[in-house]
Amino acid sequence: MEALLDSSHGKPKLLVVDDQPINIQVMHQVFGSDYQVFMATSGAQALSICQSNPPDLILLDVVMPGMDGFEVCSQLKTSDATCNIPVIFVTAHTDAAQETHGLSLGAVDFIAKPINPAVVRARVKTHLTLKFQSDLLRKLVFLDGLSGVFNRRYFDQQLPLEWARATRSNAPLSVIMLDVDHFKPFNDRYGHQAGDDCLRQIASTLKSGLKRPADLVARYGGEEFACVLPDTPFDDAMGLAVELERQIRALHIPHALSSHDGVVTASFGLATRTVDSLGDAQALVRLADQQLYTAKQTGRGRVCGAPLD
Repeated sequence: MEALLDSSHGKPKLLVVDDQPINIQVMHQVFGSDYQVFMATSGAQALSICQSNPPDLILLDVVMPGMDGFEVCSQLKTSDATCNIPVIFVTAHTDAAQETHGLSLGAVDFIAKPINPAVVRARVKTHLTLKFQSDLLRKLVFLDGLSGVFNRRYFDQQLPLEWARATRSNAPLSVIMLDVDHFKPFNDRYGHQAGDDCLRQIASTLKSGLKRPADLVARYGGEEFACVLPDTPFDDAMGLAVELERQIRALHIPHALSSHDGVVTASFGLATRTVDSLGDAQALVRLADQQLYTAKQTGRGRVCGAPLD
């Protein structure tokens, strides 16, 4: 359990939502040494934080002016980006009807005020462990068995979420599509086992080349991969794509039928959502794919890219 809470996630993030600052201070004293503790004093502020920086667990007061805790929980559970965050209600007004209502909205627990610190710590730890186990199971569903990176299904799920986040914050978002050059001739000459090993090496190179936790690489299909780079402007994404192309070439995987020094290479297509871009996530992928086609048509083993209009 300790490894799940520490080494896999660093310090878990807790969001404490309460309109009374003194109650937030109490929770900070209980959890501040072992967790990253964020705070919100209204339902609207809590929803905003959950969209921009999703916590691992929410300690949510029920009675608040304006939007109460039940409404906050209800809205969290209707959003794909926040529906898996466990919510624990913390309230001085607990009765069976309230508790039943809260659990029916998707909360995982109720804690009565005034809190017992040892009990609250134990319950939070239990629900975080369950949450991280669920996250791991969901992640395994989205992993490509051959390459060990995410699969197409995960890419298709995450890209619209990243597009929505970029739109809300008016931030750039880049997508890289890449395809291994002359892969069918490689398979025909060296065999499918060598082909599988080639894809694994390339996937590992891409994964290690993406430095930030929010970046992701997925196997898009066959010998094609895709990278999603949130908050990454065009020039930075182009620099990264050029470096990834160089690193793949530097693997020196022999390919007698390659037109580039007898080693495996890849062609890259890049597209970036800018602050002026229209369209949607699908338009971003189409542009990246068009740029990949251009890279293929103009000699392979290179990067082509463009901002989205």
